[in-house]
Amino acid sequence: MVAPAVPEITEESIHESIDARTESLIALRELGPPDLVHLLKQNTRNPGKLRITPSSRARLDLSEKLGWDTLRLTSTPQPTFQTGVYHHVTGVDASSSASLAAYINTLTYTREAQQQTHKIVEGLYCCYNAFSRLDMRVHVTIPGTVEAYCVDERGEKKKATEELWLETYLCSVLRAYSYADDGSGDTIRKIMGVRRFNPVTNTETEHRFLSAAESLFWRGWQLGSDSVVQVPNTVNNHLTAGLLKYLETTGRYASGINLFEKLRTQSIEVSSLLAKVLFMGNEEVDGVRVLHEALQESPMDYVMLDAQAEFLLKKAKTAATPEHKEERLRMALGCADRSTIAAPSEFGTWARLAQVYVAMEDWENALTILNSCPMFTYQDKDAPIMPEPKDVHLPTLPETRLEEIDSEPESRFSEQVDPSLLNLRAASYRGTFKQAYAILTEMTSKIGWDTLLKIRSNVFVMEDEYRSEKGNPKNASTDALHQPSDEEAEGEVEKPTTAVAPAAPAEVDPSPEDSISRSATPAPATANGLAPEKGDEHLSRLNNKRLCERWLDSLFMVLYEDLRVYTIWRTQMAQYRAQSIQYKKSAEEWEILGSLAERLQNQDEAVEAYRACLGQRFSPKSLTGILRALRATKGSTRDMVAAVIRLVTWQYRWYSEFSPELLFTVRSLIEDEGAVKVRSIIQATSLPQDVLDLTHHYAALCATFRSSGTDG
Repeated sequence: MVAPAVPEITEESIHESIDARTESLIALRELGPPDLVHLLKQNTRNPGKLRITPSSRARLDLSEKLGWDTLRLTSTPQPTFQTGVYHHVTGVDASSSASLAAYINTLTYTREAQQQTHKIVEGLYCCYNAFSRLDMRVHVTIPGTVEAYCVDERGEKKKATEELWLETYLCSVLRAYSYADDGSGDTIRKIMGVRRFNPVTNTETEHRFLSAAESLFWRGWQLGSDSVVQVPNTVNNHLTAGLLKYLETTGRYASGINLFEKLRTQSIEVSSLLAKVLFMGNEEVDGVRVLHEALQESPMDYVMLDAQAEFLLKKAKTAATPEHKEERLRMALGCADRSTIAAPSEFGTWARLAQVYVAMEDWENALTILNSCPMFTYQDKDAPIMPEPKDVHLPTLPETRLEEIDSEPESRFSEQVDPSLLNLRAASYRGTFKQAYAILTEMTSKIGWDTLLKIRSNVFVMEDEYRSEKGNPKNASTDALHQPSDEEAEGEVEKPTTAVAPAAPAEVDPSPEDSISRSATPAPATANGLAPEKGDEHLSRLNNKRLCERWLDSLFMVLYEDLRVYTIWRTQMAQYRAQSIQYKKSAEEWEILGSLAERLQNQDEAVEAYRACLGQRFSPKSLTGILRALRATKGSTRDMVAAVIRLVTWQYRWYSEFSPELLFTVRSLIEDEGAVKVRSIIQATSLPQDVLDLTHHYAALCATFRSSGTDG
């Protein structure tokens, strides 16, 4: 299979990208940025001659008297026309200096390199080792020598050892999965010019990966963890997340079970990972047994308790009878409640407990638990910080050219977008705030906005109640509506400015201040405070309420704004349809509306908006949204295959030959329909063969890993 094209970012001054990377090493927090490949190119037509100018003519005349040796010392030689270019890459084998040097060598034989007037004379490959916090570097002279060394946070050179290469290799594989795109293009657009390769392409490389993971497993906490985890530990870090992601993507559950079985003999806490893999492989009885036995020995392990609660919650949603559902939810509640006691500072345990209460339709407790969630500032992945480039060259290969996707980059930047759509703050939520908002929208989709506000006033102290009790005009519950919160200062939440309540799907009060802040009306008061006959009742009710956290108040206002925009859109569409008038929006606006509807858990409306966007131009985000909906509803196999083909082609056009989510989708289709049928559907489309071969490559990977369904 042909490799993706090679993007080239030209430096203003040679080696400035390397200097920038060295300076940024001290600020790296977790897995580090993608690998940097720096190339030094030289003009093949003029490799460097003496510059004969009027100013040097006098020295030339003088040289006739003093000799040519003096000329070499006094004349100014012409620059060698060298240019520094670079790109980033993930998924390259970083197990040794030889494998990295081989990658640089392959760049001299690419299609673009053969056609250019410059040749590569030097190359430097930089790969970050997150365990030892070193940047492993391989310098290649073409033709010439290979030098391997590492640079620490202070910029000092050190010797590269075999142990360091093992750590670097494992970090490289984990980064390939961490920086892979999900098909929507969001990750691709974050960092310009990144080539993405599959780090594990066969069972041999899988064995090397799992062996490295086994050797360094007990140091995995050093790599950090996802932003929703407060404290990384042995079973909750980037290494274990990468392992689970790999096993889920490829379906190589047996390999994962063998690995975690061996590790479990050293520590019982690994049982949670073993159970998760058993659940993935539909070996649920064994998974439950593993968790049961492990919890007998370690009854307050919060990861195992959370895994058990997650499994029971999933089984409750598919229960055959209400009695079975109630029983499973009751057991899930016990596990989730214990996990919050075992790890009170972890967001995940509280979020799981809130999800259980939502499934039980215990809305007051769900809102109370959600309010108790510890929220963390979102830490994005380490990204390269590079100086402004002199030039950027983003070539395309003929194999990736498809008319419907080629116009996407040019058209999307010229579209007009309603400012109200650009200012929807929920679209920027990440980490704990995104998950908490999802729980809040799930509640809204089930009970409606009005009911949610009533429950909110039953659970939390409202403004008028607070004033009546304290005689303080300051607002306890909605103080965050008028003051910037900590999250706002960090860009998570902006100060809400909405003053008109939406006509939400259910009837909504005409003012957000009335509906949110003043939903509790104060009792008549005497000059000295509350009326005597109402005082005891009021105090009793107030003592049973809580103060709403500022971040949750902000989430309510963000949800309010989402509902307002969504309701206006649906109302306008209904009016236009009633009058048989076409409802017009730009492609970018349709894409935003689709994300809005999906965020509010209105899948049909989301698909409708995404299709309207695709009707105007290609959008990987919209097509990925449709693909998610098709997978959730077990939609048409042909529609899913058609979406995958276009997404794979778009990914490849932007130098990514590997997307775990797309590989998982292809594997799932093969598992459900069989490899022969899926390949036939791919081949039956009326697209160029080069384009189809890109998707066939994903199917071939499934065959290599002997995934279920590949034998027929």
